[in-house]
Amino acid sequence: MQQTASTIKSTDLDQLAVNTIRFLSVDMVEKANSGHPGLPLDAAPMAYVLWTRIMNFDPKNPRWYNRDRFVLSAGHGSALLYSMLHLTGYDLPMEELQRFRQWGSKTPGHPESGLTPGVEVTTGPLGQGFGNGVGLAMAEAYLAARYNRPDYELFNNFTYAIVSDGDLMEGVASEAASLAGHLNLGKLIYLYDDNEITLSASCGVTFTEDRAKRFDAYGWHTITVEDGNNLNKIEQAIKDAQKETERPSLILVRTHIGYGSPHKQDTFEAHGSPLGKEETKLTKENLGWPLEPTFYIPNEVNGVFQQASKKGIKKEEEWKKLWQSYQQAFPEEAKELKQIMDHQLPDGWSKGITQFPPDAKGMATRVASGKVLNMIAPRLPALIGGSADLNPSTFTVINKEGTFESPLMHVDDKQGAIEGTWSYAGRNIQFGVREHAMGAISNGLAAFGGIIPYTATFLTFSDYMRPPIRLASIMDLQVIFIFTHDSIGLGEDGPTHQSVEHLAALRSIPHLIVIRPGDANETAVAWQVAIETTKHPTTLILSRQSVPTIDRTKYASAEGLRKGAYVLADPPGGEQPNVILIATGSELGLIVAAQAKLADQKVYARLVSMPSWELFENQTQAYKDSVLSPKIKARLVVEAGIEQGWEKYMGDNGAMIGINRFGASAPGDVMFKEFGFTVDNVVKKALELVKK
Repeated sequence: MQQTASTIKSTDLDQLAVNTIRFLSVDMVEKANSGHPGLPLDAAPMAYVLWTRIMNFDPKNPRWYNRDRFVLSAGHGSALLYSMLHLTGYDLPMEELQRFRQWGSKTPGHPESGLTPGVEVTTGPLGQGFGNGVGLAMAEAYLAARYNRPDYELFNNFTYAIVSDGDLMEGVASEAASLAGHLNLGKLIYLYDDNEITLSASCGVTFTEDRAKRFDAYGWHTITVEDGNNLNKIEQAIKDAQKETERPSLILVRTHIGYGSPHKQDTFEAHGSPLGKEETKLTKENLGWPLEPTFYIPNEVNGVFQQASKKGIKKEEEWKKLWQSYQQAFPEEAKELKQIMDHQLPDGWSKGITQFPPDAKGMATRVASGKVLNMIAPRLPALIGGSADLNPSTFTVINKEGTFESPLMHVDDKQGAIEGTWSYAGRNIQFGVREHAMGAISNGLAAFGGIIPYTATFLTFSDYMRPPIRLASIMDLQVIFIFTHDSIGLGEDGPTHQSVEHLAALRSIPHLIVIRPGDANETAVAWQVAIETTKHPTTLILSRQSVPTIDRTKYASAEGLRKGAYVLADPPGGEQPNVILIATGSELGLIVAAQAKLADQKVYARLVSMPSWELFENQTQAYKDSVLSPKIKARLVVEAGIEQGWEKYMGDNGAMIGINRFGASAPGDVMFKEFGFTVDNVVKKALELVKK
């Protein structure tokens, strides 16, 4: 007999609320005929406990500094998160749940921050949310160490996540877990949806290690809850994890994917496809839920979720009073904190940047970058970061600002230690050889607010970081990705370390600003652009080898970099250009030297520095035409990378000196000569174009 709302027999209000979460999620998936019902059915109890008994949040102010952060790393279960956000009062009306996975809705297939109120980070690619959560916890630790004072705990929040079997299988989770354990991030608590099922099989096919022992070895605190429906056991486990202040916690909650489905529970079929009309009916009947109406919320449960929201609102009201008192007691710190949380830059933040004098020998742009970093860092407390164990090579240490490290850490051998104290207030993060986690963690740092994170490694290792770079671009996070050793100029290390295709790969990512400065002064401006670009990530592509510092009294100001491309110089003597030479990065010096040699042969070259396609494309067509005049068909591009993408700028009658193969092992100057990156070859190719 079909049940109706009036015939539900349940004296357990908690159970009624849990089933509300389950079937809002199931109805979303069924209406869309697309989605993942398995996780919401099994993980609803742990989500319910977190949101109603544990977390502090204010749905009316999703940006409250001290809110607890929640990450659904298993982003395919997004219907679960949308159910929680709707029920607890976020600005996510029922109409949006009913438009799950549809064009223009706020309930996309995987959670997207900036689109859906209450979603902290964009997740879906497994393991990324795991790394983001580590970054969120590190951000809390840094800001607490810098701004908290006795009796003024402005930052004292926890970071929670629901992670899946797939999350734990991904290598980025291993990298991030290892670092989190080392850093003693005691306010990081993950609930592991241990349902023993992946998309296509049981975990017995692919994932059989002892996960608890694995995380014990990482330095985590582990707790096992054998019954994923036991709300009190889950609550107690979380509270025990909160008491463990010296280790992050992993709570292994044994669940049953597709819980309640008579034919699909504990099978991979429950993972990524709708239950179907008949199985949905059977599941609702099995758990005592009415078949109609769909998207049903019993009146009794509204009060439960509203009470959870009221608790968080009360906590925020208490925090506001603390904040007002803090502002009076510590006005300078309060001003600085509000500024960084509002993504505002202090007045005069860039005044310390000095002009680099002309120098034919010059310096590597990675060296110039390090100098600029230390010119601006004293005025930018939000700027923190580090490298994947490459500080001596990437020049990315903020001098005298210490290392971000657990205060519990005792290091006897401090060889290579960064100058300054070792604490959570340190601004230099030692990520270790963990490029993938470095990117994901930095996304979490940026998403928390109040921090402008930067990362650093060699350009060839951007391949390891592509997933978090892509997600930073989707989220429009201000993360600065520094990549040095940007070409065959790396030399003897050979083709495994020489970047050839990586610039093209990065330039293909929407919303990502890629800048390859040509000398020290362009590097200084590139840093300023990266700091000022608050709504997009930026990559700085830097040379290993020295490049000439251009005399800006004779050539255009490096400020032209702000527009992506600019006329560095027109031909001497007022001659009209008949060829345009375009270069980026370390190759800029080649076209500068070639201009005079071409003039000797009555060929007059306009020099264009083009460090950033993305910035250039943001300019007006009139400006773009003023740089790359449509009347000048002969154009030569010089860049030590593959030619892909340059066709747009060189035109049908242009040419390029590039590299469409992998490199070799030899000294850098030999490499450039063998691959045709010489002044004489630039002159030769330019003459050929003009004579066509």
